Amino acid sequence: MTHVPARPGKIIAVHLNYAGRIAERGRRPEFPSYFLKPATSVAATGEVLERPAGTELLGFEGEIALIVGRRARRVSPDTAWSHVAGVTAANDFGVYDLRWADRGSNLRAKGGDGFTPLGPAVLDAAGLDPGALRVRTWVNGSLAQNATTAELAFPFAQLIADLSQLITLEPDDVVLTGTPAGASVVVPGDVVEVEVDVPGGPSTGRLTTRIVQDTSVLPGYSAGPRVDDQQRAEAWGSRDAAGLEPDFRLTAELRETLAAVSTATLSAQLRKRGYNEMTIDGLTPTRPAAKVVGRARTLRFIAFRDDLFAAAGGGYNAQKRAFDSLRAGDVLVIEARGERGTGTVGDILALRAQTLGAAAIITDGGVRDYATVAALDLPVYTAGPHPAVLGRRHVPWDVDVTVSCGGAAVQPGDVIVGDADGIVVIPPSLAEEVAAAAAEQEREEAFIARQVAAGAAVDGLYPMNAAWLARYQQERPGGSSPTDNQERPGGSSPTDNESSPS
Repeated sequence: MTHVPARPGKIIAVHLNYAGRIAERGRRPEFPSYFLKPATSVAATGEVLERPAGTELLGFEGEIALIVGRRARRVSPDTAWSHVAGVTAANDFGVYDLRWADRGSNLRAKGGDGFTPLGPAVLDAAGLDPGALRVRTWVNGSLAQNATTAELAFPFAQLIADLSQLITLEPDDVVLTGTPAGASVVVPGDVVEVEVDVPGGPSTGRLTTRIVQDTSVLPGYSAGPRVDDQQRAEAWGSRDAAGLEPDFRLTAELRETLAAVSTATLSAQLRKRGYNEMTIDGLTPTRPAAKVVGRARTLRFIAFRDDLFAAAGGGYNAQKRAFDSLRAGDVLVIEARGERGTGTVGDILALRAQTLGAAAIITDGGVRDYATVAALDLPVYTAGPHPAVLGRRHVPWDVDVTVSCGGAAVQPGDVIVGDADGIVVIPPSLAEEVAAAAAEQEREEAFIARQVAAGAAVDGLYPMNAAWLARYQQERPGGSSPTDNQERPGGSSPTDNESSPS
């Protein structure tokens, strides 16, 4: 194979494949998924690409393109690579502004004329190790992407074999194999270059595309550009890169503040703000003395049904994916509908969570291998032990969706705090405010407790009247006093007729 097909029969692109990109997107697919690009989107090196009028988010994605050399129909992974004739560089351009109109197909968002540059040279597949290739992308001379095929979730042979089960691959078809981390946005005037090579060996040379502005406005009968901050963040790669306010982060300082206050105090502060159903109830911790602070990840089980369990219960199911994707500090919250008549987690998966650094597991269902799980360093909140496997009552169904657990709604990313009193769910938008108010409330209550221990009556002290509050402010850690118009964090405002301290 010495040429790039000017008009491939099919261009099939993979959504997610590189570990770095999967980490950026925050979701790991169980199987590869694909979309089609029209043959008219192919362009050669050195050609210009017009950013459609009215759009702002033209994204680049440097990729390795496989060029099919022999017809492939229901081939196996062992023989699939022999059906690939060559490898070249590709750039999978797309306009995020148009995704809303055809998000499933990506046809207009990624199928425009010139949106699939290929080339310049083709490497002979017969002489290549598909697991030892590298793809790099430069924008205006600065390296933006750099990855090797060692980090692929789905090797090239698997892609060819998988596609060939239902779709016949023919000579000159092109398969785009996914982009690594670092894909972002380019603007008119930018120059994008992509190169595929064997480090220290043969190279495709740099595939060069210059971005220009199209002035032709889409007519009223076509879906026009539409963009929001979520699209901006996805296009640029992060909210920070897009110039947006950063996503909420559970900083070490905030984590320390939350760990120092009780869930009872946090619950009171949430209630003051109108949040009355923010506790996960009815569960018992394996480590009551442990304090849990982390961000929620979620797993949802649905009620058992034979056909659904046959389809979704085996293999690398949602339960296994949820545990495998945990990161340090995550709290896995499991919706089991309060059904405790079977296990929702056992010793192996609990050990996996502990090894990955998870902060806790919370399930309103049962736990198998309870004694072994309870002996782990990982806190587990559960409705109780049960020896049965999940297939008795549950089907593992969804990961990282909104769930109900112990009577509370929990969304991925919520802040979870647990102790011997129970478990509190805090919306991220309230976490800083609630933590600060809870810390102040506990300082205030510690002061009140000292006065009670010294013999003071609770009348006028709990809650504090104006005189007690003035005394507290004088003794407050740091010696600082709230301003006159600041609301008291720990209770109601003092009144003129409240008694003074003795």
